[in-house]
Amino acid sequence: MFARHVRVIGTGYVGLTTGACLASLGHSVVCADIDVAKVEALSRGEVELLEPGLGELVTTGLAAGRLSFVVGAEAALDDPDGPAELVFLCLPTPMGVGGVADLSTVESVLENVRDVLPPGMVVVNKSTVPVGTARRTAEIIGRDDVAVVSNPEFLREGSAVRDFLNPDRIVVGGDAQDAAERVAALYSRLGTPTVLTDAASAELVKYAANCFLAVKLSYVNALAELCERVGADIDDVTEGMGYDHRIGQSFLTPGPGWGGSCLPKDTHALLQVADVVDFEFRLLRASIETNLRQRQRMVDKVRLAVTGSRTGSLSRTRLGLLGLTFKAGTDDLRDSPAIAVAALLRQAGAELVGYDPAVSPDSEAPELAGIEVVDDPAVVAKNADALVVLTEWPGFRTLPWSDLAQLVAQPVVVDTRNILDADVLDRAGFTVHALGRRRPGS
Repeated sequence: MFARHVRVIGTGYVGLTTGACLASLGHSVVCADIDVAKVEALSRGEVELLEPGLGELVTTGLAAGRLSFVVGAEAALDDPDGPAELVFLCLPTPMGVGGVADLSTVESVLENVRDVLPPGMVVVNKSTVPVGTARRTAEIIGRDDVAVVSNPEFLREGSAVRDFLNPDRIVVGGDAQDAAERVAALYSRLGTPTVLTDAASAELVKYAANCFLAVKLSYVNALAELCERVGADIDDVTEGMGYDHRIGQSFLTPGPGWGGSCLPKDTHALLQVADVVDFEFRLLRASIETNLRQRQRMVDKVRLAVTGSRTGSLSRTRLGLLGLTFKAGTDDLRDSPAIAVAALLRQAGAELVGYDPAVSPDSEAPELAGIEVVDDPAVVAKNADALVVLTEWPGFRTLPWSDLAQLVAQPVVVDTRNILDADVLDRAGFTVHALGRRRPGS
């Protein structure tokens, strides 16, 4: 493998992981960001992102001289240590008006750097972007001596480093075969299956994969509700399904709905792609609608647990929320189903106290408005009419449930993640309401 001079624009989850991991594979990497304080911190090896192994990779890369950080994309391309050969765009593409991906940041950066790109440069779209973005990128650059390649990321927050260094596949798409092969060669040490295709197909792969997972999650959430109605147990049902190699056991756990920074954005973006070509993607639209319904279903389960009726009033009830982030292992609150359910509970008149091991009581995140965030599960439990598990943090399984039972107003737990041992909580004096479980009141 030949070491390459790589530039990475953007140091969020995707950009920083990409830069640090490529440096660990032996490449010379310069990462750029417009946040001066962030660049200074990263240059000292200080990583704020809650990503296992990422801080160590950054420190190692800095010490080895293979990783550095600069302010601004132009500075990265003007590095004196060697001419840039490939530049990765790892920029935010948030959901814009109507669900379409907002490419304004990507386009702005391209306009700023197109005249300083070295001849022979390969521009790599790493961010999740709509089909046709590679073509649009080439149009903005407007140079025949610069190639554009799509190389979508498949990183999960909380396991981004592991996912990068142990991928299921590498997908690279571009109209110029030699440019696509140069990008694929960056990963040669990983020994991973590589899909070389055209840019449009590579762009669609990312959306297709994430939307399939969203559909799978919506399916299992609907199945859990069916289990409750027919007296079946979702754990047994999904175990029986998961042994079928055509289905697999991943993404078969019911929950309060899917969320995070990817699935909501990508499902709406793919719908927009379909709408543009006059294709009615009914299956995907139904998955989104099912997900929205799931959040309200969690509220109804809380109503049932607290009042004995799915239509009972939650006004002036005190609810203790266990978990606020969109999933365990991250501090990300973006599009968190826990926050979405909390907002509905608040609209129903409940007073909310929340605890999450990754969220500080001092946090000023706007998503936490209306929730009293504390740093102790005991404070969450005190005088609570019910405890509601909304994020699957493993530590919740081993909370001192017997002690918490002495603090609550009602010994009721709504487990929207099915992570608790109901027998343990029964012995502690709690009644547990889970999803799709064959238990009284569930």
